[in-house]
Amino acid sequence: MRRPPRNDRSMMGNGKNRTPALSAGVIVVRKHADGCRYLLLRAFRYWDFPKGLVEAGEDPRASAVREVAEETTLTDLNFRWGKDYRETEPYARGKVARYYVAESSEGEVALPVSRELGQPEHHEFRWLDYKAARKLLAPRVQTILDWAHGLVMKSTSRARSDLRT
Repeated sequence: MRRPPRNDRSMMGNGKNRTPALSAGVIVVRKHADGCRYLLLRAFRYWDFPKGLVEAGEDPRASAVREVAEETTLTDLNFRWGKDYRETEPYARGKVARYYVAESSEGEVALPVSRELGQPEHHEFRWLDYKAARKLLAPRVQTILDWAHGLVMKSTSRARSDLRT
């Protein structure tokens, strides 16, 4: 379900009038000989895609690209599935996470030290196929992966069909 863009997502107001904070991230896909892999990052016991808070005045997609670079060192992202995105339902005191889908065909993942934390934000990364990735993700993020996987599989089957004709 695509939500309309919101101008101000800071945690302002009291109670029900609170506007959720917006995080933006990317479901990073890489093609392998035996299929597509999705990049997951682990912080403590929680697995997710690269993402982080959108800064004031920052475009959410630009924020997502920045977060991928900061958290993984990957910089060459191809948004071949367009600018569409999906958002999670509010979680963790009303935060909402928006995810885009992009391909990373090359580059090594590294988990650099965060200037703010003095250590890496994540403890581990893995390139996983759809089923393995889905098993590690929380239900609110599984639906996002399902959407992304549908996009990836549709374009993959279309490409195969084009090769046959």
